[in-house]
Amino acid sequence: MKKKNSMSWVCLLGAVAGLASCGLDMPKEEKTSYETITIAKTDIDVPVKFSAKMKGQTDVTITPQVSGQLTRICVVEGQQVKKGQTLFLIDSRNAQLNLEAAQANLQAALASENSAKLEFESSKNLYEKKIVSKYMLDNAENSYKQAQASVAQARASVNSAKVDLGFCTITAPVAGVIGEIPVRSGDQVSQGTQLTIVSGNLQMDAEFSVPETLIESMVSAGASASDKDKALATLPDATFIMKNGTEYKHKGRVSSLTGVVNATTGTLAVKATFPNSEGQLISGIQGTVMIPFTENDVIVIPQVSVVKLQDKQQVYKVKADSTVTAVTVKTEDIGNGQDFIIREGLNVGDKIVTVGANNLREGQQVIF
Repeated sequence: MKKKNSMSWVCLLGAVAGLASCGLDMPKEEKTSYETITIAKTDIDVPVKFSAKMKGQTDVTITPQVSGQLTRICVVEGQQVKKGQTLFLIDSRNAQLNLEAAQANLQAALASENSAKLEFESSKNLYEKKIVSKYMLDNAENSYKQAQASVAQARASVNSAKVDLGFCTITAPVAGVIGEIPVRSGDQVSQGTQLTIVSGNLQMDAEFSVPETLIESMVSAGASASDKDKALATLPDATFIMKNGTEYKHKGRVSSLTGVVNATTGTLAVKATFPNSEGQLISGIQGTVMIPFTENDVIVIPQVSVVKLQDKQQVYKVKADSTVTAVTVKTEDIGNGQDFIIREGLNVGDKIVTVGANNLREGQQVIF
């Protein structure tokens, strides 16, 4: 049995030797060329994103100042209006009658005042001639002053009636766009009834929250109000991204920052103001505010360098003998779809494979 096995090995070796003598080469490992980069630190703008909600800078709730029947609605929902434009009309007949009555009372008060004045001047003349007593003069003077007070009161009633009549015509306090109109012509309205909201949308504020740690990089702790304003002025432009992923064409600026940290969330409320002359932004819409912040002295590598293996991320580092070894790294997505920031795993001077890294295996020799 042993002799048979020995003969088999001899035959196999003979066959191999025969193939070699016929000029046939044995398979050899081929070296493939790969792109590599040498790790260095750099500065990079990292877009930081925050969930935000748009609000007009002057959103005004429209409510009537007088009670009455709504006779006419002069606008429609979504309409752009100018400051002072008529929005609603309330039945003004009672207000007109009240004004006329007040004006009649004023005329009567003026007539009484005129009579009291004549009486006072006459008593004063007679007193100087010692025809009437001081008592009579004082009574005439008091009657004249009382008549003057009645005139003032009647004049105030006229002005009040004019104001009430003016309240029957409701105008836009600001330029903007009309919101929902929950009432209809013929409805009985009173003070406090919400007729609509006029969103002053020439300037829109995107409201969002920023972590306290990020605020500290924007504005130094303990900075004065003027220093904070200067710091906000140096911040980069903000971009608003709609729900559908579309970027709003106008850039905004961070305009305000609250001075109190929310104890529950550890964030501060921030507003970024965007121009809205075309009315594309609507109060209440939600989206994302993106602000680029500069990170200094960080390691940035192409995303194609990173190989994902289950819950790990690895890059292939080239050793001195041109073989590669897998190194686990901790990355941060910059958001540009091309690069990662490396937080852990690589050092300045390391050489890694970029394009084709996903085709490598541990210990493979590469050329570059």
